[in-house]
Amino acid sequence: MKPNTLNKAITINAEIQHGKPVLKGTRIPVAIIIGSLAGGMTYEEVIQEYAVTQQQILASLAYFAELLNQETIYPMEQAS
Repeated sequence: MKPNTLNKAITINAEIQHGKPVLKGTRIPVAIIIGSLAGGMTYEEVIQEYAVTQQQILASLAYFAELLNQETIYPMEQAS
């Protein structure tokens, strides 16, 4: 998804969810969508639970991927 497309799907406003990225037109944080998928929910379950579209889910994933691409990654210490 191109950055311009993400700008149409994701918004950041200090007065909505304390400035966390949310799906435009909603108060649903991108982190909730990503966390729900990571927790094992299917697209269909997320769509039903949060009344979002598949396009909004894909935009959330694309936004998260873009964040990861811009982050400095440090290796995690391995448990002994």
